[in-house]
Amino acid sequence: MTEMMKRWVLARRPNGFPVAEDFRLEEVPLPEPGEGEILVACSHLSLDPYMRGRMDDVASYTAPQELDKTMGGGGAGVVIASRSDKFREGDLAFGMFGWASHGVAPADQCRKLDPALPPSTSLGVLGMPGFTAWSGLEAYGRMAEGETLAVAAATGPVGSMVGQLAQRRGLRAVGIAGGAEKCALLSERFGFDAAVDHRAHRSVPEMREALAAACPDGIDIYFENVGGPVLGGVLPNMNLHGRIIVCGMIAWYSGESDETGAIPLQKVWRMALVKRLTIQGLLQTDHVARFRDFAAEVTPLVKEGKIAYLEDVSDGLETMPAAFFSMLKGGNTGKQVVKV
Repeated sequence: MTEMMKRWVLARRPNGFPVAEDFRLEEVPLPEPGEGEILVACSHLSLDPYMRGRMDDVASYTAPQELDKTMGGGGAGVVIASRSDKFREGDLAFGMFGWASHGVAPADQCRKLDPALPPSTSLGVLGMPGFTAWSGLEAYGRMAEGETLAVAAATGPVGSMVGQLAQRRGLRAVGIAGGAEKCALLSERFGFDAAVDHRAHRSVPEMREALAAACPDGIDIYFENVGGPVLGGVLPNMNLHGRIIVCGMIAWYSGESDETGAIPLQKVWRMALVKRLTIQGLLQTDHVARFRDFAAEVTPLVKEGKIAYLEDVSDGLETMPAAFFSMLKGGNTGKQVVKV
């Protein structure tokens, strides 16, 4: 009898914010690994904001998600069959296995995991989000002791890493998050110096004032994950020669509009000129050659409890779309993971 697996596919392209009907859960035959490939039974799957952008059929930095194909994404689990000398059955592996119970991938595109750490850490603090934070600061931050760094979505896996790494370099870290509970986590769990609740300051003028109070010496580095009124409030608080690292803009991924759309481009461009701002787009794929440097620095810190992290775990493959929608609306606290 043929062994079967389950997977989520993109059934249609979303019109605005995605809904359940945009996805379909299928049962299909378990694949066989080819030469140089491994077959993994996934235990944990990653949900990340970039997935929303790939659902649209538009030119971007990566190919759009194909219709009726397994939704793309990272996963971790146990190797159950290997046709590569790089992995043995029973090894833990990370790879781009997608929204599925099982996945096949070339062994040289997978990463062997440390059994002393939970597999889920490969999806967040020691995976793409953690590396995104590290590589962005290393490549573009030009961090100097005593400066002020602000980061949006600060309790997420990227934002929380950004703040902690900046503090280790002697910077003052100010986190922006949604809700009093998340803001409390910024100080109590992640050790940020100050927190701003964007849900309590929803307009651009309110955000500008709240950030001015939290950053009395202005902002030297802004790590952008959100867009929207948060960005509108940050810009007037940027210091001379400030750096804005553009990692994401989750507030706009589904075509939403807000008052920042009315800010004249001329005003923003003049601000960039007068303050001599550096505005730099960040894709972690540009820096993958340094992943080993990241792992060598950060893995011991995680093991020793010197870097804190949070995971928001949804239980069951069937919960993936609902967990995805919640994450896009900021409903998660920490790295959004699905336990298969």
